[in-house]
Amino acid sequence: MAAPIILSIKLMIYSGVYQICWSAELLVFALSSKLMPSTISNLLVCRACVEKCEKSGCVGDKCFQHCNFSSDDKLINSPWYLQEPLYQRWKQWDCLSDCRYHCMLAREGEKEKLGDRPVKYHGKWPFRRVFGIQEPVSVALSALNLAMQFHGWVSFFILVNYKLPLRPDRKTYYEYTGLWHIYAIFSMNTWFWSAVFHTRDVDLTKKLDYSSTVALLGFSLILAILRAFNVRDEAARVMVSAPLFAFVTTHILYLNFYQLDHGLNMKVCLAMGIAQLLLWAVWAGVTRHPSRWKLWVVVIGGALAMLLEIYDFPPHRGLVDAHALWHATTIPLTYLWWSFVRDDSELRTSTLIKKAK
Repeated sequence: MAAPIILSIKLMIYSGVYQICWSAELLVFALSSKLMPSTISNLLVCRACVEKCEKSGCVGDKCFQHCNFSSDDKLINSPWYLQEPLYQRWKQWDCLSDCRYHCMLAREGEKEKLGDRPVKYHGKWPFRRVFGIQEPVSVALSALNLAMQFHGWVSFFILVNYKLPLRPDRKTYYEYTGLWHIYAIFSMNTWFWSAVFHTRDVDLTKKLDYSSTVALLGFSLILAILRAFNVRDEAARVMVSAPLFAFVTTHILYLNFYQLDHGLNMKVCLAMGIAQLLLWAVWAGVTRHPSRWKLWVVVIGGALAMLLEIYDFPPHRGLVDAHALWHATTIPLTYLWWSFVRDDSELRTSTLIKKAK
């Protein structure tokens, strides 16, 4: 639950109002609306910088070899050995991307000298790349979350299969073992694509990040319903899961093949996240689960972590922003969550063994 409840929050950051210095359409909007003169000035300066860079291939003293190639990768007055090696092209930085990035840095450098606060470009704060990675701290923390999910899953697997008693047919007593295995796969997949997305934000990585998050939230809600209402019959599980599965699948198809609607996606993710949060919290209190305090810490911690997204602030030294810190909070919550899952498996196993006797 820790991952889906908290991951639902992260969609909020991509759906707000933002500035983008290289969009002609936005410039028309800015000039025709009631934006502050400083905002319009920032848009105009950035736009002029990008246009100049695309022609010259340089921003100040910084020049880019991408701009020495035409759209079909043919050389423009440059020797062949200036072409970027194939093993480096995974970053997909082209002339326009580099111009936008360095114009952004140049503009932010000028604003810093004047004592002005940073602004968002294309929905994101001005981050500094590290080895071509857009948001290195968020990437590292996403990788740590992936590792924490893997650790939790392996510890759960070892517990139920090798430490706890098994049925005569060598199956586990815990009725939700298979569901937690699927949950772990969805969670690790989500954090993997989160790391990829923060490495390079393009349309494909954004869709994969959004889709994996929605899939995790949908399955987590199904798991919460099945566990909270103690649904053990396979036919009943299918009846409960089918409508939610159909809804999540339709929503993912809508995002990928019709419209990547950030606002709608945020509402869907928050609805599923809040629903399962309430389910787990109420269930833990009603059943008086021995490890309910762990569950409540995860729920309260996830709610407090939301404040990092609400109180958004520019990245410190161009590296660490509120979203990166939010990624950091999910690491201990994930550890505690898998601890609760192990406790629940031990409780159910001992209960069923006592009934069998």
